[in-house]
Amino acid sequence: MHSPHQPPARGHDLTPRVDNAAYSNPPSVAPPSGPSSEPASASAIGQGSRHRLITPAVEVTALIRDFGTPRAPIRAVDNLDLTVHTGEIYGFLGPNGAGKTTLVRILTTLLRPTSGSALVAGYDVVREADAVRRSIGVALQEAAIDPLMTGRELLHMQGALHGLRKAKAKERATSLLDRVGLNDAGDRRVGGYSGGMRRRLDLALALVHRPTVLFLDEPTTGLDPTSRAALWREVRSLNDEGTTVFLTTQYLEEAEQLADRVGIIAGGRLVAEGTPKDLKARVGEPTLHIELTDPHAAPRAREALAGLGTLEPPRPEAPTRLALRSGAGKGAIAPAVQALQASGIQVESVEVENPSLDDVFAAVTGSTLEGAAAESSAA
Repeated sequence: MHSPHQPPARGHDLTPRVDNAAYSNPPSVAPPSGPSSEPASASAIGQGSRHRLITPAVEVTALIRDFGTPRAPIRAVDNLDLTVHTGEIYGFLGPNGAGKTTLVRILTTLLRPTSGSALVAGYDVVREADAVRRSIGVALQEAAIDPLMTGRELLHMQGALHGLRKAKAKERATSLLDRVGLNDAGDRRVGGYSGGMRRRLDLALALVHRPTVLFLDEPTTGLDPTSRAALWREVRSLNDEGTTVFLTTQYLEEAEQLADRVGIIAGGRLVAEGTPKDLKARVGEPTLHIELTDPHAAPRAREALAGLGTLEPPRPEAPTRLALRSGAGKGAIAPAVQALQASGIQVESVEVENPSLDDVFAAVTGSTLEGAAAESSAA
């Protein structure tokens, strides 16, 4: 794949239009001009690379998207700035109606912005939409797949749409079916596929032309734990080969397991961004939950622990339980137990509770992510 040229100037104004994109899956577009050939591997970016190269994989500047009418506009994306570094997995979270889906549709050329600029793989999503589509792979939840076709036939067709010669398209289809574990099901009609098999096929279809940037829209929603873990392994493998991954998800565990950085959108604006570790550190310190054997020892225990961190107010319904916030986390267990024992106080148990991405999400958006409830029930 040819290298992205110099990015155009930022902040150009665009005429808004109704969301009436003529296609449902960005990879299904006209092939690039010139002789038909198989695109270069994403590993050209740098095998196993997570380096921040000069050209970001995604660069959004002052982006706005309005719906409704000029007299009564509804702003879905509000002056958004966002950068995704080449070679990283970027997790994108947001409550319903926050602007998450709108932004993804803009970045994948399915929707024009009202104003501002968005570059993907160095190309402008409006002025160079065809080049963007040649550079990206997209697995959207609402992607339309003919249930009467086999997985192999769909991959052959996708290869032809991307300009692969017949022999190359067949070779690529066989390789991808093997990669996503659908060899045995490749010649079956996809209407009989399970949910997990469909998502794996979606991923394979998005990879036919070896994109440098991969957009995954809630790829594991509704999957069982085994299928989810298998897809996680594949996403990590793709990223290790140099593919940048833009991942939207409802599962906080998924973002924490996969993402190098996480961005949270609310009200059309980016309200938090950073590594999962950094985001959790901003919310608060780990908490030691200390269970005493004698409820009458609690006042003395609080005095003994006073210099080791911040004690939460006592809870009348749990007289034997103390909560001590300490940045040392697990490292505070031994000093706390020693301080209590030195005061003649017996300890029943000690547990450490670390801040979670759910805590971060709730703190910056005032709500919980839909997938968080599913994770809690599954646990």
